[in-house]
Amino acid sequence: MTFQKIVVVDGRDHMLGRMASIVAKQLLSGQQVVVVRADQVVVSGSAVRNQMKWARFMRKRTNTNPKWGPFHHRAPSRIVFRTIRGMIPHKTQRGALALQRLKCFDGIPAPFDTMKRMVIPDALRVNRLRPHRRWTVIGEMAGANGWKYADLVKRLEATRKAKSAEFYAAKKASAAKFAKAQAALGPNEVLAAGGFM
Repeated sequence: MTFQKIVVVDGRDHMLGRMASIVAKQLLSGQQVVVVRADQVVVSGSAVRNQMKWARFMRKRTNTNPKWGPFHHRAPSRIVFRTIRGMIPHKTQRGALALQRLKCFDGIPAPFDTMKRMVIPDALRVNRLRPHRRWTVIGEMAGANGWKYADLVKRLEATRKAKSAEFYAAKKASAAKFAKAQAALGPNEVLAAGGFM
């Protein structure tokens, strides 16, 4: 089995459970996976239904000492991480090593913004959820339940998109310039210059 060094999965508009199961399988088989834009992952069901489920989860705690857990992380990246963890035998050595190969981020931070991002077609909302069904974005739900960094992530994403658009425009201009120069040369001159025909 051959692996890429690292696979960057863009979580935008992916169904949480379906994405998590596929990522968990990849982690257990030895692949390194980074999930970016975890704040834009979706779960099926209306916002009210999911808020109620979240409230029931928040009430779960250890009676003797709540410091022992369960821990209720509010960041979308931690929600995604915990969902994937639930699909891995993380208390065994194999599972613990698999979990070390996973990283989850809200937005797209610096090292991964220049890397190729993948989607998982089997987990995309448009492929899996019927058009009339409701869904909830995890980032919005987390923001309503105490996650304070939604505005910061939005601001950082806006600057990243502007920078990305600038880079793409420069790349397109460079490619057009190169094509124009190649067209100006004759076929024999291109071959002499080391080009391919």
